[in-house]
Amino acid sequence: MTTVNHHSLPVDDEGYYGRFGGAYIPEVLHHSVESLKDAYYKYVDTPEFQNEFRSLLRDYVGRPSPLYFSPYLSKKYGAKIYLKREDLNHTGAHKINNTIGQILLARKMGKTRILAETGAGQHGVATATVCALMGMECKVFMGATDVARQQPNVERMKMLGAEVVAVESGNKTLKDATNEAIRSWCCDPESYYLIGSTVGPHPYPEMVAYFQSVISEEIAFQLLQREGRENPDYVVACIGGGSNAAGAFYKFIDRPEVKLIAVEAAGKGVDTDETAATMAVGTEGIIHGSRTMLMQTEDGQIVEPYSISAGLDYPGVGPLHAFLAKEGRSQVLSATDDEALKAAYDLTRHEGIIPALESAHALAGLEKLSLKPDDIVVVNISGRGDKDMITYIANMKKYTSDENQA
Repeated sequence: MTTVNHHSLPVDDEGYYGRFGGAYIPEVLHHSVESLKDAYYKYVDTPEFQNEFRSLLRDYVGRPSPLYFSPYLSKKYGAKIYLKREDLNHTGAHKINNTIGQILLARKMGKTRILAETGAGQHGVATATVCALMGMECKVFMGATDVARQQPNVERMKMLGAEVVAVESGNKTLKDATNEAIRSWCCDPESYYLIGSTVGPHPYPEMVAYFQSVISEEIAFQLLQREGRENPDYVVACIGGGSNAAGAFYKFIDRPEVKLIAVEAAGKGVDTDETAATMAVGTEGIIHGSRTMLMQTEDGQIVEPYSISAGLDYPGVGPLHAFLAKEGRSQVLSATDDEALKAAYDLTRHEGIIPALESAHALAGLEKLSLKPDDIVVVNISGRGDKDMITYIANMKKYTSDENQA
């Protein structure tokens, strides 16, 4: 695996992607964030750090993850459709790439207590996993709504030794879990806050994108082997905060011939009050330490998001994605709950792959593209659907009847 220059993102020294980003933090966290930034730039490029990081990705996570040519989707959409199988990683999602990188950094900083937020539970599981590996304390904040609908992941976290805190405030989902994790960090700034997405104050968005960049590094190498070229025509990924999309886009950001397609969660529809389509309905503002696009009222109050997907119902988006969209470098689509469920059952029935509901949104984006027969499209399957079985079971009759299949 090739080492990526982590300074290749369109970000300045203050963590701004154009007008998005920065570090809007309370004074009590200033030292913690500055120390993190210093440690990140000090250690991440060293041979010692890179060797351990890459070794764990290979031997513990099981990388490289396969790039699978999908005969069914290719025939259906009239193009060459590949699936980047992040669902086959240890813990079942892309999240483990970032948690391994950050846990190594936390250890370099002498930290032993780890805090994390989680929505779908995959980042929580990945954090609990690396904490078990490294012998560190782990506390994961999770909205009570998500605790109920992602019970398998809650039990996995507990089995791995993590303390899971069910957050009862707000909509009881990812935003509220993040709020509580930040409050806990303020009370205990000597702990390490292991953010799971490309959100938060600088350097988190840059750091998480870099640790996830292995995804696009592998896509380029694997396509060169399979198709004789590094560049696909399209890379498609879902976005909530945006870590899997950042990883899948990373290597191709400065290659304009590669179209970057980000699919956000429309929920019941972008024209309803039940949506998480931040880029479609949001405005500029500050959330969780950075300036970005977010769902808010005219007086700046956060609007509660909604999506059937616990990992996408976040009222903001990472500053990198806000920048890419506003600059026209990425195209942002949205998929409703209904479209995502249809895409999930379709892939399951015809390819034997049960995707996470988050990944199903990316798959639903294929319907909205005008593809040509020689187009090469890579869809990032960011996670597996085990965690979503309660939701899938509840909807199975509706989406798998003979009538719907026809």
